[in-house]
Amino acid sequence: MKRKTAEIVKGAMVAIVTPFKKGKVDEKGLKKLIEFQIKNGAHAIIPCGTTGEAATLSHEEHMRVVEITVQTVAGRVPIVAGTGSNSTSESILLTKHAQKAGADAALLITPYYNKPTQEGLYQHFRAVAEKVDIPIVLYNVPGRTSVNMLPETVARLAEIKNIIGIKEATGSLQQISEVIRLSNKKFTLVSGDDFTVLPTLAVGGKGVISVVSNVAPKDMADLCNAFEAQNRQKAQELHYKLLPLCQAMFYETNPIPAKTALGLMGMISPELRLPLSPMSPKNVERLKAVLRDYGLIK
Repeated sequence: MKRKTAEIVKGAMVAIVTPFKKGKVDEKGLKKLIEFQIKNGAHAIIPCGTTGEAATLSHEEHMRVVEITVQTVAGRVPIVAGTGSNSTSESILLTKHAQKAGADAALLITPYYNKPTQEGLYQHFRAVAEKVDIPIVLYNVPGRTSVNMLPETVARLAEIKNIIGIKEATGSLQQISEVIRLSNKKFTLVSGDDFTVLPTLAVGGKGVISVVSNVAPKDMADLCNAFEAQNRQKAQELHYKLLPLCQAMFYETNPIPAKTALGLMGMISPELRLPLSPMSPKNVERLKAVLRDYGLIK
């Protein structure tokens, strides 16, 4: 089933964690998380992103996670598979696989560590787009990559036919607004930060690729649905309800708090892969307090 571009990137899209058990991908746990998301109204599933610890997945594991996600979702919601890398050839390899596996789109982060120029960023994404037919969503997150893709560069990339949108995670409403202003009207922007979802929607964004949706998918989906239905009061109420939980998801490096929370909720083993390490006892107690207040644990 081929979806329209406007149906793929919108609403509450979960950047799903990759559960591990004894050092290996927990396939049963992943399927459980996907069903939890769909049951609670998630608008799309994003495997193998930053939150999915893609940087420490082997190519084989990465591809398997995408395949499991496609098989489990079975067309019920869109799948935007993380396929980005700091190597253009590796990005092409992973994006070709996502297309073959049946993902609806691919999410490509700006190359990290290399620190390419704006022209380098343009040429990187253009090279990937030219090698695949699958829709591509750009991902700008300077806090992770040490490079900020400027609105002018995004607008150039938006003219490439199969580059359909961007996950903008600068946390800057000025940059978000500039991207929307400069890019063509068919190009879609979604927030990459849970705390900016409501203001991003207000300036013309279409949703969020969310970390907090791992633990509270219904409320984030309801926030996006309420805004789309022009129920601003409900959207605002959910924004402030979610805010402490959004903050708790970043007590330590993402996805440490999200996985710890899911472990406390009895959903999966909270196992991480080095160089990420277990949450400090002090922050676990802080996280527990927020989860209790929210009603996610007793």
